[in-house]
Amino acid sequence: VSRTRQSAAQLRRELAFVHEQILSLLTRGGIARVFARRRGYDLRRLLAGAEAVLDRLLAGAAADGRLLLGAARCLPLPAPLRRAVSGALRRAAAATVPAPALALLAVGGRLLTAARQRALAEDGRLCASDLHLLLNLLGVGAGAGEVWTPVCLPRFNPDGYFYAYAAALAEEEEEGAGAVTLILLSTEREGFYAAAGCRRRLEAALRAQGWLAELGAAVRGGAGYGPSRPGAPELRHFLYKPLEGPEEMQQLPQFTSPELEEPYGTEEEQHRLFDLYHYLHSRVHCPRRPLRLLYHVAEKETLLAWVTSKFELYGCFSPLVTKAGAIGVLTKLLRWIKKEEDWLFIRYPPPYCARPPRGAWGGG
Repeated sequence: VSRTRQSAAQLRRELAFVHEQILSLLTRGGIARVFARRRGYDLRRLLAGAEAVLDRLLAGAAADGRLLLGAARCLPLPAPLRRAVSGALRRAAAATVPAPALALLAVGGRLLTAARQRALAEDGRLCASDLHLLLNLLGVGAGAGEVWTPVCLPRFNPDGYFYAYAAALAEEEEEGAGAVTLILLSTEREGFYAAAGCRRRLEAALRAQGWLAELGAAVRGGAGYGPSRPGAPELRHFLYKPLEGPEEMQQLPQFTSPELEEPYGTEEEQHRLFDLYHYLHSRVHCPRRPLRLLYHVAEKETLLAWVTSKFELYGCFSPLVTKAGAIGVLTKLLRWIKKEEDWLFIRYPPPYCARPPRGAWGGG
């Protein structure tokens, strides 16, 4: 039973994400062992303190495209800065012994850049949902301290786990929701000091070149963008997910969307908008009759869903925009996205060479 316009399939997927977030904390094997000993055990005891993580996951489903599109939301950054920071992250990770399997930089749950060990990148098994669970768990900020915790990536291996390290890279006055957070995944139980050393090397490199200050300035200045930036005044909001691009980019599914502005300034209106997006998504992806193009007239706006082999796009417009007008606006938007894709997306997530310390990924 749901008060939203989500389809049964979307609700099942949302519940599956909640289940996988629980697995990320406890692992499937850990839960099975608990119930093998005590069938009536109240699992909430093991999840004490995890309420904020689960609430954040569900809040994201209500007014964010991450779960809907199965992709990470990127923080727009100037391409030279993103390339420089990506290179510094790759070098710091590769110099760490044992090297982390995965290294991420995020701000407020939005991805700045990522680097994977070449062996993991070639394996191609890092699922978008696992990345989202990891960002939801650790990517919103580690405060002033350092976090070291076991974490399971359920789609990768529901019975195994990595050890996750998270710490803020920002200056003291920037710590909190706006801080740049480093996340490292290690296969080594005793890998905390190696991960902390990686953070120190990365922090020193970024500070020496002035890149950390540039990142902080971008975040403080609002590195996102408004719906008016593409130059289409009829456009109120959109969700865009590229379905083609460099192979490295396809291994890291991403999407972009503008900040929510009026008339979607309240939580109620934001939820109403994303209810409409869920409705469009369920219609175009209906297994019985999938659609490529869907125009919908709602009470306060018009919407258009457009799905091709190259992209998935949902646009919201002022109420008098016709179908032809909506297609014209989205065509203009696509030209703008093509022009700005290096600013909007992580185009070439860099792998790095390092010998895995163990024969298999993910501890058991």
